[in-house]
Amino acid sequence: MKLSLKCLFLVFFALNFSFSQDNDAVLLKVDGESIMASEFLRVYNKNLDLVQDESQKDVNGYLKLFTEYQLKLKEAKRLKLDEDKSYQREFARYKKQLISNYISENKVTEELVQEAYERSNIDINASHILVRLDASAKDTINAYNEVLALRKRALEEGYDKVKAEMHNGKTIFLEDLGYFSAFKMVYDFETAAYNTKEGEISMPFRTQFGYHVVKVNDRRPSRGTVTVAHIMVNLNPKDSLVNPEDRINDIYKKLKQGESFDALAKQFSEDKSSAREGGRIAPFKSGQLSSTEFEDVAFGLSQDGEISKPFKSAYGWHIVKRIEWQPIEPLENVKSALEAKVKRDSRSKLIQKSLVEKLKNRYEIDYNAEAKPYFTGLLTTDFYNRTWEVPADFKGTETLFSINKTIFTFNDFGKHLKNVQRIYTGKNVPFETVIDNEFESFFEKSILKYREDNLEVENPEYANILKEYRDGLLLFDLMEKEVWNKASKDSIGIEEFYAKNKSNYQWNDRVGVVMATSASKSKMKKILKMMKKGASEADIESALNTKEKQNVIFTKGTYAADNSIMPSNFEAKKGISEIYKHNEAYHVINVIEVLPAGQKTLEEARGSVINDYQAEIETNWINSLYDRFNVEVNQDTLTDIKNKVEN
Repeated sequence: MKLSLKCLFLVFFALNFSFSQDNDAVLLKVDGESIMASEFLRVYNKNLDLVQDESQKDVNGYLKLFTEYQLKLKEAKRLKLDEDKSYQREFARYKKQLISNYISENKVTEELVQEAYERSNIDINASHILVRLDASAKDTINAYNEVLALRKRALEEGYDKVKAEMHNGKTIFLEDLGYFSAFKMVYDFETAAYNTKEGEISMPFRTQFGYHVVKVNDRRPSRGTVTVAHIMVNLNPKDSLVNPEDRINDIYKKLKQGESFDALAKQFSEDKSSAREGGRIAPFKSGQLSSTEFEDVAFGLSQDGEISKPFKSAYGWHIVKRIEWQPIEPLENVKSALEAKVKRDSRSKLIQKSLVEKLKNRYEIDYNAEAKPYFTGLLTTDFYNRTWEVPADFKGTETLFSINKTIFTFNDFGKHLKNVQRIYTGKNVPFETVIDNEFESFFEKSILKYREDNLEVENPEYANILKEYRDGLLLFDLMEKEVWNKASKDSIGIEEFYAKNKSNYQWNDRVGVVMATSASKSKMKKILKMMKKGASEADIESALNTKEKQNVIFTKGTYAADNSIMPSNFEAKKGISEIYKHNEAYHVINVIEVLPAGQKTLEEARGSVINDYQAEIETNWINSLYDRFNVEVNQDTLTDIKNKVEN
């Protein structure tokens, strides 16, 4: 199952260990293992604000859910799912993501947040030259020289001329990047761009992609945040009567006639995610959408309520209405969001450096003064050929340094040196420099790893949240094994379940229709008469629509009778209807065919059947866990909990 679903599962099972365990007592025992009252109360209080159903706030009911949670954990460990390699790898990934929120250096973080905020107030339009490279020293030097030469040519001959001649899309890239601000590019690139004046080209700089120079074409104040609604017609519409450009222009005519944007969006927009909201989409900033055309039109509207002319993007034809525009918010309003981005960004390396210095002062650290000279004497030219090995008489068990009581040995550093040989292939860096650089790198990794390994002891909040992930992932794997996969793969069981519960899976009424829509009731009366006389859609459009006025639009399709496109009082009856009023417009519906309510086949109902079958399997499985594991509830402690909750 996808990672996003796993995250939802974890949230559902999340525990909160945030308050005192004074006067704690055993609430229940599951197969002899004690579970404390404080743990139950943490779970209860964590989820109290999330539930809407008052019955779910009942302590007895919640104790049942909590007990079943503990039973599932017991079963997962009985099956040794916690020893599974894929589980351990996935938990390690979660731990790595989580730990970044707890290993930080506040002063540097605040400075980076301030810098990011200032940059987010300015949009930069830039182009760049990139020469890709691999890790070898020769290629690095060549790449630097090549990008420097291309920079010189761009200054002398013009960027566009060099781009036309040199861009190959493989090793050399000359690209126009459009407008961007903070966090849109890797940090080193972003910094170079913001440090380069408009009209100038930077000196070469390195990123993980190779060597770049950046040319800044323009700087402008941020365009802020805009909220818009839109009506969209797909480039390849499902409605066989629709030509996309004609349809969007027809809708635009109706807007100019004074019809409601909200109503027309609900009726005709083919962006279904926004149509039900009258076309409204989430607020966005410049550079956030994948359509420059859409952004430019949206930000080009000068006042709230203004409506654009129809325009085309890669996704379809649009009409945009500006709902609200807001300038950049004050720092205090966006500080938390910026901090989260900073910690995920390559900026985090700067935070890491600062944290290392802080940890040096926190921990008791002892260095072996003889270590660096010893390793300098061990290196040979084989190191630059990736063939270096520690000698036979290597003092591997000697202490390199210690952090508190944890010892790091010569063996540990020797392995590190063997692993980094590739970085120095073909280079002639002095051995002393190699050892100085790599000792610092190894120490930094070691002290951060020590911090990570001991963070559960040093930081109770982190320890508690880590337990949430650990248990949640374990239960996800258990449910997948014991319930979800069993239900989806048990074809015979699915068929038997469907046979026993067929009455639960029924079609609602559906209709195949051609719908005429007009804002004018008088025009709709004329349309109704023409439809009853057998006039075609084309004949009616020709008679009613003019170059200046769009009086009728037709829609064709098969819909459930209760679909939101249909009037609420719609009668699913074959033939031409009377006039309905719906979505601030008038409609006549020619029902071509009626597909009445009836029994769904297993294939038609498969998704619902599997979900219901899973619920049945889970219920039976949980009952079996009660049989397998002994559960004892301390009634005195439960009474105390109820008194505490009620007060």
